Amino acid sequence: MRVPLGLLLPVLLVELLVPSWALQPHSPESQAGLETLEPKDSQNQTWGDMQGPPDEEEEEKEKGEAWLRACVQQLSNATSNLGFSLLRKISMQHDGNVVFSPLGVALAMAGLMLGANGQTRAQVEHGLQLQALSEPQPLLLPALFKQLRETFSGSLELGLDQGSFAFIHKDFDVKETFLNLSKRYFDTEFVPTNFRNASEARGLMNYYINKETQGKIPKLFDEIIPETKLILVDYILFKGKWLTPFDPILTEADTFHLDKYRAVKVPMMYRQGKFASTFDRNFHCHVLQLPFRGNATMLVVLMEKMGDHLDLEDYLTTDLVETWLRNMKTRKMEVFFPKFKLDQKYEMHELLKQLGIRRIFSPLADLSGLSATPRNLQVSKVLQQSVIEVDEKGTEAVAGTLSEIIAYSMPPIIRVDRPFHFMIYEETSGMLLFLGRVVDPTVL
Repeated sequence: MRVPLGLLLPVLLVELLVPSWALQPHSPESQAGLETLEPKDSQNQTWGDMQGPPDEEEEEKEKGEAWLRACVQQLSNATSNLGFSLLRKISMQHDGNVVFSPLGVALAMAGLMLGANGQTRAQVEHGLQLQALSEPQPLLLPALFKQLRETFSGSLELGLDQGSFAFIHKDFDVKETFLNLSKRYFDTEFVPTNFRNASEARGLMNYYINKETQGKIPKLFDEIIPETKLILVDYILFKGKWLTPFDPILTEADTFHLDKYRAVKVPMMYRQGKFASTFDRNFHCHVLQLPFRGNATMLVVLMEKMGDHLDLEDYLTTDLVETWLRNMKTRKMEVFFPKFKLDQKYEMHELLKQLGIRRIFSPLADLSGLSATPRNLQVSKVLQQSVIEVDEKGTEAVAGTLSEIIAYSMPPIIRVDRPFHFMIYEETSGMLLFLGRVVDPTVL
């Protein structure tokens, strides 16, 4: 029997307030897109209508594929580092439980970039560390996200579903080009909404989100401002299945230490078997891999000493995680891992401002890709709500160097009975899907 991890589900909200709107088509150049990432009527056109020996065509194809892999890797690295930066900003606000989706934030901001121009767009690119992928071709970044979305949705075992809604005021005309690009690259569904009737609008939007998240997030919207013209919502539903499940019969109540002085009782899962792990001597932490079906993995990072988990966050980078992964060694072990459920909502726009992305949230925003009269047009909200439930039953819910990393120091028994971090990533692309911190498994 394959047992699902349970659910990991973020919903991302982007709200725009505008005084008036008009249509203005994008330039033909911006509509061109990155055609090499899109299917064509003639498959041979992907690598150019090259005429020459088969060896030359094969060589060009290999070069193109290598370039594409490099772009995806660059996108994955940037998204991961964005996630680590956001985690550090969240930790400045509180030291409790955390769960959010770096991929969800990146998707939402990339969608907004379709309507942003000038310094507004450049600031978002810089803040997300995506300049290298945006400057060569404006639609390279959306095309890469589209390919990733299609890859994820095409894997039934991965259990990852992503979608996007645009709730539009009923008398508001969004630029046709923006609508088309949003549909093409992010498969956005547009829903006419009467924002002047706040109660009706709130009910309608909560209905759609509740339905798409299978009841896991029944009330994303608490209040609606009547002046709102457009709200963008992104959601990701992850129903991961452990590659090797935990046996629920072996789950028992056990102690989880919150700190040196406090502890709680939690349902502690148990499994004996072969696990990939490593020990980072530099940071004094154990790193354990818990694989899912469909080329996804949870990394669990457990500090050796109680209370050191927050210190690690200052050093989390893509390079450090890649070093851990390179030094994994598989061995027979016993693992004790707590069941937990987290439900967190964050005002991502406030965190993004701290990363230098400010103009898009101010009256200086240039969103002329959305409106021909963009004065006073700005993004007012970027909210993300994430839910994760980890258990053995599968309840669905939505810089160390090589010399400092040793792969044989993981103890034969690892007991995750104190605060820890987790990362869930897709192995083929290296994309960080979710990032979290569990300080108290008994608290949402």
